[in-house]
Amino acid sequence: MTPDPHPAAPPDPHPHPLRFGYGTNGLADLRLADALHLLADLGYDGVGLTLDHMHLDPFAPDVAARTRSTAALLGALGLEVTVETGARYVLDPRRKHGPSLLDPAPEDRARRVDLLIRAVRIAADLGAHAVHCFSGTLPDGTDPDTAWKRLADSLTPVLDAAATAGVPLAVEPEPGHLLATLADFHRLRHELGDPEHLGLTLDLGHCQCLEPLPPADCVRAAAPWLRHVQIEDMRRGVHEHLPLGEGEMDFPAVLAALAGTGYQGLTVVELPRHSHAGPHYAELSLPFLRHATPSPQGSPR
Repeated sequence: MTPDPHPAAPPDPHPHPLRFGYGTNGLADLRLADALHLLADLGYDGVGLTLDHMHLDPFAPDVAARTRSTAALLGALGLEVTVETGARYVLDPRRKHGPSLLDPAPEDRARRVDLLIRAVRIAADLGAHAVHCFSGTLPDGTDPDTAWKRLADSLTPVLDAAATAGVPLAVEPEPGHLLATLADFHRLRHELGDPEHLGLTLDLGHCQCLEPLPPADCVRAAAPWLRHVQIEDMRRGVHEHLPLGEGEMDFPAVLAALAGTGYQGLTVVELPRHSHAGPHYAELSLPFLRHATPSPQGSPR
């Protein structure tokens, strides 16, 4: 499809300092409280909190009390939060990321919708900046037009909940999914009528992997809709989340572009497959990002 006609945002003459977080999907072997204390001790500004069985299970019978406790701990530690919904098996213990918003059975799609609405409510109680989600892959035997209609229909009640809660829903373009690119995000946005509470999760590694524009240009083009940002290293054409510095990402360029947009949310390190050594990579990632972030004078720190 053709690029979105909305012009890219001009650079902010007074860039906002970037705020960095680390995703709990990369700290899956830690208790949630331990993970939050670790991130605070390392100097992170916040956390990308994936709702999962080990970290604030959205289906736990005492989830309301756990949410209050987590909100209090986040406040005590001075950590900001975004809520992520990419837990692999939180809905189905045998099917990764299933069911999705695109599944043929309405009752299966409804289970994913229920999870997202629960996430919106939890996010509101936590004071989160946004709730992240993604489309899912095209089911076998489903034509793309049907899948796009299912996606728009499924997200409508979630967006209603987001509007009521005052928390934006930030959809992530994911390689291999129906909604895989920035152009796909704009297709969804237009099909839904450009609702106010629909925003974008931009994974900068995914830009490196498959977008036609360089990641820094993707950031500038996406700036009006940015509600959540994920970061890791990646190589062109290979969807593999890599520790920072092990791929092809030009971090000073992409971080300068992000700072120049005026983006004020979290930029969260996304290394779920390195969870076995999560504390190690959390310790390494923050100084890497700070060193690569341009100073107000325009040079890396």
